Amino acid sequence: MIRLTYLILAVVIALPVPAAAVSPYVGQTSRSIKSLSDEEVADYLSGNGMGLAKAAELNGYPGPAHVLELGDQLELSPTQKERTEAIFERMQTQAKSVGKRLIDEERKLDELFASKTISPPLLHQTLGSIASLRAEVREIHLQAHLDEAQILSQAQTMKYWHLRGYDGSAGHDHSHDGGAGHTHSH
Repeated sequence: MIRLTYLILAVVIALPVPAAAVSPYVGQTSRSIKSLSDEEVADYLSGNGMGLAKAAELNGYPGPAHVLELGDQLELSPTQKERTEAIFERMQTQAKSVGKRLIDEERKLDELFASKTISPPLLHQTLGSIASLRAEVREIHLQAHLDEAQILSQAQTMKYWHLRGYDGSAGHDHSHDGGAGHTHSH
């Protein structure tokens, strides 16, 4: 028993002592806005969706960008294409504008911390503005999905669902199955 105790003690002593935990933020200290990657900044400034409309997309509300990409396969009428382009352009214009304001607020927050001039009231105010702008960007993208749903027929919506691979058949056009398993009405 004493030998086992010494053996266990020797093993424990031989184990390396863990170094201080390395932060997952290493390498991010040189960012112009610490809380956002360069890709996130570019996405906000260009009006990209960034997955903000997943609640709509994954519940049967097509997005205008993807509808335009799939326009031929969806057999969009000229009117549908024109209306979809208008929704997309409006979405992009609004998202870019709000995205720029959001980037400005994130930069302001970063500068307040960097200059050590942050205070509880400034923190509260700036975070409130950031939260509001983030919600506004998301709403713009979700609203575009709502608007798009009014343009496509139920058959086109089901085909979109299929073409996007949500029925498990990504890349295979089996339009004869009618988008089995997906129901969505307008």
